[in-house]
Amino acid sequence: MQFVIGTGDALILPHFTPPQNASTMLYRRLGRTDIQVSAISLGTMTWGEQNTEQEAHDQLDLAIANGVTLIDTAEMYPVPPKAETQGLTERYLGSWLAKPGNRNLVIVATKAAGPVRQAHQPKHLRGGTTHLDRANLVSALDASLKRLQTDHVDLYQLHWPDRSTNTFGRLGYPWIEDAHTIPIEETLAVLADLIAAGKVRAIGVSNETPWGLSRFLASSDARGLPRIASIQNPYSLLNRTYEIGLAEFAHRDQVGLLAYSPLAFGVLSGKYRGGARPPGSRLALYERFARYSNPQALRASERYVALAAERGLDPSHLALAYALAKPFTTSVIIGATTLAQLRINLASIDVRLDETLIAAIEAIHADQPSPAP
Repeated sequence: MQFVIGTGDALILPHFTPPQNASTMLYRRLGRTDIQVSAISLGTMTWGEQNTEQEAHDQLDLAIANGVTLIDTAEMYPVPPKAETQGLTERYLGSWLAKPGNRNLVIVATKAAGPVRQAHQPKHLRGGTTHLDRANLVSALDASLKRLQTDHVDLYQLHWPDRSTNTFGRLGYPWIEDAHTIPIEETLAVLADLIAAGKVRAIGVSNETPWGLSRFLASSDARGLPRIASIQNPYSLLNRTYEIGLAEFAHRDQVGLLAYSPLAFGVLSGKYRGGARPPGSRLALYERFARYSNPQALRASERYVALAAERGLDPSHLALAYALAKPFTTSVIIGATTLAQLRINLASIDVRLDETLIAAIEAIHADQPSPAP
């Protein structure tokens, strides 16, 4: 197996012996840091809800064997967030990291939950007062480190903004004057101290807007504070809103995208065609995951799945390869509940879409642009 950084240089991973017949992984720089991450990352939000600890470990072993180095988690996982399961995902990752040699194999990314602004956001974390201030960030990180059984995380992300925004599928700016928010400069100052303490290597944002990201970068420049290295936002064939106001940041300021929901909760895999709800699937288990299953999104996904079939491609490969090829993408976060699903998703690293296929994708997008924002 050949492991390639974006520059074409070879990457040596400590204590790592790649197996035969595995995919060719690519590696890309995380922002302006010296951290290289795999172009495919392993998402973990089902661990502790749909996946057991052993299944989580099996997923990690398979992902690592195929060159994945970036593992993404969060303090509020698993999803749907519940008080009785909160933190299990980090605990499952932590018990794997505690095995001899494993911590050296991966880049660990986790997230601190923001304040409760919308009904779906968890109210059970730290009494529901999860603002991005010193007390909350220090408490959140220390608890995450304990669950992860490590003394540092490589990437610490703010799960969502400390202000009301049009994120998580909300259309239109809400024009809400929040009773209390933490200034971005204050949050950055706390993160600077966590980096200085050796608990964090790099920082990122998630579910952020162009205004928010620009303020983070301007505050860093003006005050000599740590710089945002990445942004974790949704991006898929059904949701390309990232391209409008955020994609340019990767070009101008080297803040790359960690794309979540690249398969739109599995809708783009084709498994929900014709109204199907396979037993154990997220749309069968949880009503809250309707964001990607509205009528417009289902019509568009049917066309993308049919296009993949016409070209002899697995529909998951079509969707993932499209996201992977974008110049603003640092890494695509894949999640799976079975090893079979994970193998399919990992194999997308070897798929290249030709110009005619990309043109066909763009034609569908022009007809039905971002039906599931």
